[in-house]
Amino acid sequence: MPVYEAGVEGSQKGAGMSESVLRELDEYGVLLVTFNRPAKKNAFNDAQWDAASAALREAREDQRVAVVVVTGAGGDFSAGVDLSSFVQAPQRSDGHQSAYHAFMATLVEFDKPLLAAAKGVGVGIGATLLLHCDVVYVGESVRLRMPFVALGLVPEAASSYMLEAVVGARQAAELFFTAEWIDARRAVDTGIATRAYADSELLPATLLKAREIAQYPVGSLQATKRTLLVARRAGVRAALAAEDEGMLRQVGTPENIEAFQAFMEKRKPDFRMLRS
Repeated sequence: MPVYEAGVEGSQKGAGMSESVLRELDEYGVLLVTFNRPAKKNAFNDAQWDAASAALREAREDQRVAVVVVTGAGGDFSAGVDLSSFVQAPQRSDGHQSAYHAFMATLVEFDKPLLAAAKGVGVGIGATLLLHCDVVYVGESVRLRMPFVALGLVPEAASSYMLEAVVGARQAAELFFTAEWIDARRAVDTGIATRAYADSELLPATLLKAREIAQYPVGSLQATKRTLLVARRAGVRAALAAEDEGMLRQVGTPENIEAFQAFMEKRKPDFRMLRS
């Protein structure tokens, strides 16, 4: 499979730079986008957000691309946000508040079929991103989690709307309020995933389905995806705005500080002490 173009950590590709997102376009019109920070379980930093945004933006405009498949390098899809990357972000010239916001703006408007092949850990954005994919295949090792209440935060990536739309109100509430792990069977049973495969079969099966879809006209596929986006656009935008507001209120609160201190100290947080 020929290399299409690689997103790199930095403005130019050079010696010592690690490719945070890999892109490979095959002869069928399937673009494979691989999150490539396996040592960090593919947790996102600003460079990876920006590289992923660029991959989707360019795939949208490139008429050679009919379908996009996203996956993670190594044994995991994505462990969410790389906490070690939490530093004062430089002011952006693209009008977006952060690299995350730039990625979300691209993701929610991406108008070609988007498939996911997820195995291993999928936490935070590693789980919520899947809600925006049209077809989701998971490996038998997959463990998904939306840990926001456990971090003293609120949901992100419009998951407060998208999860309910996918699994229903009761199951969405349970998954958010318990922050419990979701295995492959439950992912399929709830509708978060379309189908589960053995880890070794996951990516080949996903690419096979992507190539099946890619045989059809790109214009028709794109027009069909746009009709699917119309029905949920208002809900997604409202959710993103509410989530941003909720995050601003919660970040830095005593419960959020306790959650992050406990994470850094490798202990279970104790929120009960904050209720007295």
